[in-house]
Amino acid sequence: MISSAFASLLARRQVHYGWVMAAVTFVVMLTTASALGAPGVLMPPLEKEFGWTTAEISSALALRLVLYGVIAPFAAALMIRVGLKRVVASALALILVGLALSTQMQARWQLTLTWGLLVGLGSGMTAMVLGATVASRWFTKRRGVVIGLLSASSATGQLAFLPVVARLSESHGWRTAILLIAGLLSVTLVLVVLFMRDRPEELLQRPYGEPVDAPQAPPPPRISPLGTLREVSASRTFWVLFATFFICGASTNGLVQTHFVSMCGDYGMMAVAAASVLALMGLFDFIGTVGSGWLSDRYDARWLLFWYYALRGLSLLYLPHAEFTVAGLSPFAVFYGLDWIATVPPTLKLTTDAFGREKAGVVFGWIFMGHQLGAASIAYGAGVIRTAQETYTPAFLLAGALCLVAAGLALSIRRKSAPVLVPATA
Repeated sequence: MISSAFASLLARRQVHYGWVMAAVTFVVMLTTASALGAPGVLMPPLEKEFGWTTAEISSALALRLVLYGVIAPFAAALMIRVGLKRVVASALALILVGLALSTQMQARWQLTLTWGLLVGLGSGMTAMVLGATVASRWFTKRRGVVIGLLSASSATGQLAFLPVVARLSESHGWRTAILLIAGLLSVTLVLVVLFMRDRPEELLQRPYGEPVDAPQAPPPPRISPLGTLREVSASRTFWVLFATFFICGASTNGLVQTHFVSMCGDYGMMAVAAASVLALMGLFDFIGTVGSGWLSDRYDARWLLFWYYALRGLSLLYLPHAEFTVAGLSPFAVFYGLDWIATVPPTLKLTTDAFGREKAGVVFGWIFMGHQLGAASIAYGAGVIRTAQETYTPAFLLAGALCLVAAGLALSIRRKSAPVLVPATA
């Protein structure tokens, strides 16, 4: 097997195979996120070609966001039972089928089937729970940095490809843009088949940073997603993390990713220019989320969440009053982009601390479902507001206010020791 030979080659050079797993997972989450994010740019050409309203398209896009979250805890449990490679390869194939079929759609139910159902299911199987699973299985040290990198890849993938998608859509049609994403996913599928492995023990290795005299990890337990939910539903910490992540999804994927380009169009800004602003957000999101992973290894995660949500809320409250040009929106793109998905590393850290390493992936999957329910709610709700009132402003103001609520909720999580921005003890 190529991965075994490559692992041996790296071991002779004192390089742990966990970094290969992190790299492959990075590419997987980057490309699948691009498939999830592309519809936000393609909404105007769909309206023009088929005559569908913003609310009608938003309902199909909201379905993909719901499934992106609902499937997460079940995908985490499936990764334990059948392995990472099988789950990830199947997910990529599902997304490819959905994208291929979407190029032939003529009716709105076909949009719901392809971009809603198939892309939603496939991307949900390779969402944040994949990054959480890889980071927890393959890394003992540097886990926060790794989950920061992988979280950044997911958010950046939803934004970084948008200018190219928008330009291709304008010059060659939206179907050509979809084929580009399908090509990237095909290359990713090959990398998964060749290099992805389930656990370090398969290669006679320990997780990166695990002491050589540490007890051998027991065989992974069979974890029931629904049983785990019943168990953690008695925990106040779980519901606080669920609620804050609901607001996180509402203020990122559901609103800005889905409706930002259309909102800019209301102010006379071209789609390519608006997508360029989103790409700038993606660049600074990468910096912010990796930095958040580094901070999560060192500081109290509750206070990190407080600052992330509070600053995001202020930026969203400011946005409707900004000048809608590339220069005018650049400060917002930088400020908001640094905070786009920086909430993931501290949320995962609090989840692992509260519920344990083995269950962390499944529990985080349920928390992530809250993220996507929030995203789906506002993806649809903002579309309805835009159709009824011909403005997105109330939706953005609502999201900003909710972020301020989330900032307060984050500090309500109980910990044994919770100093402000000093090294965490748990």
